[in-house]
Amino acid sequence: MRSSRISLTFALLAVALLAAQGATAQQSKRVLFVGNSYTEVNNLPAMVEQVAASMGDTLVYQSNTPGGCTFSQHCTNASMTYINQGGWDAVVLQEQSQYPSFPQEQVENEVFPYARQLVEAVYASSPCAEPMFYMTWGRRDGDAGNAPYFPVLATYEGMDSMLYERYTYMASAFDASVCPVGRVWRSLRRNNPSINLYASDGSHPSVEGTYAAAVAFYVMLFGKDPTNVMAPASVVDPTASIIRQTVKEVVYDSLVRWQRVRPQADFTVSTSGGHIEIVCDNNSQHADSYVWYFGDDSEPDSTADSLVYHQYSVGDCTYNITLAASRHCMTDTMTQSFYIPSTGAIADVREQSVVVAPNPSRGSVTISSRQPITALTLYDAQGRMILRRKGDGAASLVVEALAPGIYHAWVQTSSATVTRRVVVF
Repeated sequence: MRSSRISLTFALLAVALLAAQGATAQQSKRVLFVGNSYTEVNNLPAMVEQVAASMGDTLVYQSNTPGGCTFSQHCTNASMTYINQGGWDAVVLQEQSQYPSFPQEQVENEVFPYARQLVEAVYASSPCAEPMFYMTWGRRDGDAGNAPYFPVLATYEGMDSMLYERYTYMASAFDASVCPVGRVWRSLRRNNPSINLYASDGSHPSVEGTYAAAVAFYVMLFGKDPTNVMAPASVVDPTASIIRQTVKEVVYDSLVRWQRVRPQADFTVSTSGGHIEIVCDNNSQHADSYVWYFGDDSEPDSTADSLVYHQYSVGDCTYNITLAASRHCMTDTMTQSFYIPSTGAIADVREQSVVVAPNPSRGSVTISSRQPITALTLYDAQGRMILRRKGDGAASLVVEALAPGIYHAWVQTSSATVTRRVVVF
């Protein structure tokens, strides 16, 4: 009966919210949840679905969450069948709550190999899917049963730190994202200790704990600010508002930190000795497929070689070279424009070199060029202009007020326009 009341309340509040907001950009996601009782208690997938619905988004989900199930067991049970069905936008992977906190050698033998196997299976059946590890939390009073063998587990802080370390490692090593629910809980425990996140056993989540997880997953799956999402009737204000604000600060405001690494397109251009022939040196990172667009009538070039040659047939023109670098259906682009004279060799584009340093940065960056900078425009990852101003040979940007993420600087010199990535952390 309790879950029915939660669902009904969510549905009514979602209708009211959408009516108030009017038409909004909506998303739909197909998500598979692979885990155990930490996912099953309070029906986390259903709560994520309801949170999404309150914002006009749709979550279609399937789950396999037998109590105490490990990654090793998921590799041979119904979870692998669900994964192999394909068509998922994301697959959430939650290990048994204690295993990732165990000693390193044990984790290397009993957790990491199966985590890798699950991620590889996700990519094999759903090439565009996002594998997402579910970072759980330390037990309220630590893991007393295993503390004699691994003393760091004697406290909540010790166990939670081990879980954080192992889940972030798995995300980085196996090309996946991680939903940092454990970090959300840690912030709530530190700053709002009156909020009870635990069930009576000191291990499983209360409804408040599951709501914190649901809001975090909504942010990770849909990439939206959680400030206005709804809460079940049993999670009342100010608790619900505190949880949403904590998720915003821990997850949404640092979203790029928790997401899998995206491709980063990068290349330099120089002459190859011909009158109007260039060579592009591909310096992209985290990508495995490439498409070159040379700004003329030629067909796009999909070569994966590090050096790409192109012959132009017409001089006295400015051309835009664009490289699209992709991995797992994620694409980043970089464009450089340059002038080709009517006769003779092309001016070496390396003379137009533009350098951003330090990069990444959290304070300020300097953009310098061998040629004077005449104008600078900065865009965020969604293409929204952040600033535009004239240059004076070099340009300084104060980025400490910007949200962490990837930005694109369009740097105009006396003879070219060059894009450079600026990473704020």
